[in-house]
This record gives sequence, structure tokens and C-alpha cells, in this order.
Amino acid sequence: MNAKKTDKLATGVLYAIAGIIVTILAALILYILVRGLPHVSWKFLTGKSSSYQAGGGIGIQLYNSFFLLVITLIISIPLSLGAGIYLAEYAKKGPVTSFVRSCIEILSSLPSVVVGLFGYLIFVVQFQYGFSIISGALALTVFNLPQMTRNIEDSLRTVHHTQREAGLALGLSRWETVQHVVVPEALPGIITGIVLASGRIFGEAAALIYTAGQSAPALDWSNWNIFSVTSPISIFRQAESLAVHIWKVNSEGTIPDAVAVSAGSAAVLLIFILIFNLSARTLGNKLHAKLTSAKK
Repeated sequence: MNAKKTDKLATGVLYAIAGIIVTILAALILYILVRGLPHVSWKFLTGKSSSYQAGGGIGIQLYNSFFLLVITLIISIPLSLGAGIYLAEYAKKGPVTSFVRSCIEILSSLPSVVVGLFGYLIFVVQFQYGFSIISGALALTVFNLPQMTRNIEDSLRTVHHTQREAGLALGLSRWETVQHVVVPEALPGIITGIVLASGRIFGEAAALIYTAGQSAPALDWSNWNIFSVTSPISIFRQAESLAVHIWKVNSEGTIPDAVAVSAGSAAVLLIFILIFNLSARTLGNKLHAKLTSAKK
């Protein structure tokens, strides 16, 4: 068999494997959407969930998921950005840096349930935050920080060294070069990583069961006291997320329409995760063009 035939055979095998994977993923997505979308309505998206009666909604759980996402990103983005810049631009090669990178690799592979138990012991019990949004956000930060840090470091390392040399040649300091040259150039990859991490945070359940709680108290939308358990902006209240709600509905089975609620919730969760994933690259490219005046 000559090289040309071998190349065609290998290419055909790779295309076949890619086709099988895409088919499986598409079938799974279509199954969830076809099964769940008929149960989704405006009342379902905004209504209050019920523990014993049929016809409940996911309004509070959906809001809790977005609120948890925002709080988690507020905590994790500055930390991961600072760590990524340090590792990519300032850290010297040595045993300490190698140890830090090894720790990041190990932490990024931890199961979410282990992170949830860690968050329960540290944030819920030791720090006495109780089952709350802040406990869940801190646990999710621990869960996503290694991956986000590694993504930011890799994005910064893809910037060609001539970009840095050009900034230094123009009289910019090292930090000014990083701030005005390197980070804008690496922004598409950074934004893509953050948006993809957002989808991961939005769909997380195991870590939140042990930290944010499994109940969704009614919210008073006129109450803006951040320490009140009924305030929508309080970070010290329990907050059952949409993913936890799906798990709870399936595990308890106390409502007559548990299958419909679970299917509809899964479809809504999947749609938002797809939105996060599909918008990642578009948002990154737009910000890159705006900050670097690049036109494509």
C-alpha cells in the first residue's frame, strides 16, 4: 500500500470517528430538546416550583443559577487572570513553578463532588457561611479556577514574542506591554475560556448540593437588604440551582409531574449551555477587533 492510499485510509477513518461522535452528540441533544421543549412555557420559566402539586415552574431556580454564575465569575476572573499572567509572563522556570503547575493540573481533574465536600467542610462549616450562595460560589471558584488559570496562561503564551518586543521597543514597561499589547491580543482565547467555564458553572450540580443548598425560598423582589434571606441579591441565602433542582425532582419524586418538570428543566439547562458555548468564539472575536482595531 503506497503513501497516498494510506493517507486516504487514515483520513477516512478520522472522518468516520468524527462523524460517529457528532452523531451521538446530536442525537443526545435532540432527544433532550424533543422530550423537554413541549413542557416549556413562560409560566414554567417564571413560575414558582412546587414540592407536592403539579404545575410548578423553575423561575427561582433559573434566577439562582444566573446569580450564582455572576458571583462566581466576580470572584474567579480576577484570581485566574492574575495567576495566568504571573505564570505566563513573570514566573521563572524552577521547582516552585513546576510544583504550582502540577497542583493546577491535579486540581483541574478533581471530581466536582470532592470539591463540594471540601466546600461543605471549609465554607459551610468552618467559615460558618452555612448553605448559601457565597459558599456555592467559593466552591465553584475552587472547581473552575485551575482550568481558567491554565486557559489564560495558554492564551497569553500563544502571543508571539515579537509583540512583547515591539511594546518594549516603544518604551512601554513590562506591565504596560502585558496590559496594552499581550492581553488584548490573547483576549479571544481568554474570553472563550471564560464563557465555556460559565457553561460549566451554570450546569454544575454536585458541588452545589453540599454548599448552596437544596431549597429555593420565595424571594421578595422589593427587599434589597443583602443580609435578608428573602432578598434576591443576598449572597447569604440558600439557593437551589436549576441543575440541583433536576437532581432533586428525580431523586425525591414527590410531585405528580416530576418527569415533565425534569424534562423541561433539562431542556432549558441545555439551551443555555449551548448558548454559552456557541457565543464564546463570536464574543471573543468582537472584543479582539474592538481592542486591537483588527478587521476580519
